[in-house]
Order: sequence, then structure tokens, then C-alpha cells
Amino acid sequence: MNGLGEPDRPWTPSGPGAWDRRARPCLAGSGAEERHAAADPAADGAGEHGACGAPAVDRAAGAGAGAGAGAGAGAGAGGGGGLADGGTGEEAGARGAGTGARAAEPATGTWSPAEPTGPPPVRRGGAADPVKTLIHRHRELCERAVDPLEIAAGLEAHGVTDRTAARFRHRDVFSLAEEMFARAPRTGDAPAHTPDPGAPRPRAAWIVLTWLPGVLCAATITALRLTEGRPRLIAALVGLLAVTTALRAALRRGPLSVGHREAGAPPAWTVCWLLGYALLGDGLLRAALAGGPDHLPTGTADGPWPLAGATAAALALACAPAAWSAHVFTTRARRRLTTSRGLQDFSASVRPLLLGTFTGFLAALAALLALAGAALDEPAHYPQILALGALLLLARLLAAHGCTHAPALVLTGAATAEATALATLFAGRLPGCGFLAVPVETLVTAWGPGSIPTTACGIGALTLLLHATRRLASASAHAPTERP
Repeated sequence: MNGLGEPDRPWTPSGPGAWDRRARPCLAGSGAEERHAAADPAADGAGEHGACGAPAVDRAAGAGAGAGAGAGAGAGAGGGGGLADGGTGEEAGARGAGTGARAAEPATGTWSPAEPTGPPPVRRGGAADPVKTLIHRHRELCERAVDPLEIAAGLEAHGVTDRTAARFRHRDVFSLAEEMFARAPRTGDAPAHTPDPGAPRPRAAWIVLTWLPGVLCAATITALRLTEGRPRLIAALVGLLAVTTALRAALRRGPLSVGHREAGAPPAWTVCWLLGYALLGDGLLRAALAGGPDHLPTGTADGPWPLAGATAAALALACAPAAWSAHVFTTRARRRLTTSRGLQDFSASVRPLLLGTFTGFLAALAALLALAGAALDEPAHYPQILALGALLLLARLLAAHGCTHAPALVLTGAATAEATALATLFAGRLPGCGFLAVPVETLVTAWGPGSIPTTACGIGALTLLLHATRRLASASAHAPTERP
């Protein structure tokens, strides 16, 4: 501490002697050294003392000390520089007072501890716009979107939830998608924003195509009942080809179409096996349990290997209510996507819609089974046919909304289970392998031949129903797509 109670500054001299050249680095970068060099050498010491960075209080003290030395008080601290060139105390005091006064004046370039020595720091701008960053991240989605709903569906598919939207100062994903749609740049050929028309209206083309498989199947069954021998075989082959072609055309158009995802649709062989087992599987199972089959199927219900004509007619006619159920679900889900203000609200409103349309289809299929059974005078196998119809509808509905992996696995599992059941019956006839047929024989004895397809298709349908209530209740499953 100095005499005035102030803290010592760096490079403060410790004695009254004149400044020497070793103390001059404290004046580096300032203009005081050049000004004091042109003055009296005695005043140079006092000038350097003031210019070295002593505060205003020290400078005033130096001036006072110089004045006291001029009055005869001796060699004062401020006038010490005057004693250095042999002058009197009065002259030194006068020079010390003048030097102190000059040091107290503000000088250009004089260094001060309170002043920064370097350039002022550069302040950066505010934080980047988070929505703009999100638009850049999903640039392709924003450029090709025709409405905010498509952006909302894409964001939801990428894992953006309402909680994530709150970080962007938006209430929900739909509000965030509206801002992104309004701010996103678009190319010249991008379509303008038009009101969402919802799902496409029913077209006469696919309405006719959905009824065509049932009509052709009914005609084929009639031909089989009216013919015998080779004509019956020809009628069966032609009818099978016609129904297959009509069914394929019906699935390529309308709400059950998978569009550009046809390559990812469930394997065709699984559907063919499940349908074939529904028509001929029960008869083959009974014949295998009795030690047969001894004859090929004749295409009639009273043969040794009977054909389930009522089942074939009901499943073929069910293509129409399946398409209508898918159309109703798609239309209303799209409408609720427009009016919903949150992902949770949308999911909560779509799940009852899905269960309602699914139940309506099962009711329509049961009615068709009853009508076909009454018309053909055949038993209606409700459990296995309802389970099969539910499985096929859910698999196609999921595939039409972009989910193809789960339906493929479930359909493959159901077809494999039915094929395994038949294979174990025939493998049990081998010596020492009778134990392989025990599970199937026990199940058939307790519940009948229909228990095999009911179990396989029922478990698969329940699995897909649980998956659909989660997958089809998301906004990304209802992104706008062009349908034929």
C-alpha cells in the first residue's frame, strides 16, 4: 500500500531517485515518453512518473510534493527529479509542480489500468432460428409438400412429437408444420397450397372391380355343380384363372391398393395357401386322419375330398365390403387429421374408427357366409372364415398405408403353421414317428378340423390388430399419396 492507502500499481518506483532506462518498458506504446523527452531532463523524471500509469491521486500528490520542496521542505518526492540536475529546491519544486500538472492532464495514448489495451470484443448475433434449422433439415419434405398435413405426417414419422414441438415454441406438431409450410422455399413447379380434399371419392371403376371376383366365383361354383368329368375340370380351371385375375385387378385399384409399394407387399404364396386351405384344407385333413386321401378333389361338397363352395363364394364377395371398409377408414381418418390439433388427439380419435370399420367388415363377412351357406346348402364355417377374413383385411390395410413388414411375417407364420399341421400328419405314418401327429390329432379330436386354421389365423389376426391400433393411429400412416 502507498502513503495514501491505495494499492501499489505495477512498475511503481520504490525510491525518490530518477527513472532509469530499465523502467522505460512501462511507457511502451504511449506517447508520453516522446513528449517528456523534449522537455527539461529534470522534469522528465517527474513526467515519467506521471505517465507510467500512476492514478490521479498519485499525480496530485506529486504536484503537492513538488510545491512543498520549492518552499524549502527539501527534496520532495515529486521534485526529486529537480535535484537530479543540481537545481535549487525552489526550481525543482516549480518544475515538479509543472510536471505534476502536466501528468494530471489527460494525454492521448497514456496507459491506464481501467482502460482496455486491445480492441473491443466483437458481439455475435443472437441464437439461430430453430424453425429455420428444422426446415433446412427437412428441406425435401417441405419442398414437395402440398399442404401442412404432409409436413406434419413426415415430422411424426421422423419422431417429432408434441413435446418436441414445444421446444420450437409451438403448441403441437400441426402448428409447427403450418409455420414450416409457410416459410419453406419452393421451386417454380411446386403445386400451390390448396384445401385438402381428403381421400379420393369412390370411383365406378374400382367399385365394379371389387364385386367382379364374387360374381365370377358364383358363376364358377354354378358351373361345377352343373357339369361332370372333363367339362367340370375345364370349368374349374377357367373359373380359378378368372377369379384370380379379377381379384388381382381389384387389389391394384382403390383403397386396398398398395401403389408404388407393391414390391413390399406380403408374399403372394402365403395368401394363395391360406385361401386354398380354406377351400380344401378341412377335407384334406379329414382324409389324412382317415388314412387317405385316396382320390383327388372332385369340386363338389359331397366328394371324398370336398370343396367348401360357400366359403369360396363368401370370401370372393367379401372383397367389396373390404374395399368399402378401407375407404371409410381412410376418408374419415384423413378428415380427422385435418381437424386434430395434436398427435394424441388424432390417435385417440382414429383407434375407435379402426375398430369400428373392422367390426363392420366382420359383420358383413358373417352375413355373406350365412347367405352363401343357405344358397348352396352347405355349412358355414364361421370361426375359421372370420379369422381368415380379419387376417387378410388387416394385412392389406397395413400394406396400403405403408406397413408391409409385419403383415408379411404374420401371413408367413400362419401359412407355415397350417402346412406344418398337415405335414406332421403324413410324417406320423413313418415308422417310429407316430408322436409327430399326436398334437394335431388331439386338437382335431377336441375341436374339429376347423381348429387348425382358426388357431393359426386367429393368432395372426389378433397380432395384426394390436399392431394396426398403434401403426394406423399415427399421422405418418395417412400422409397424402396418389392412388390409382
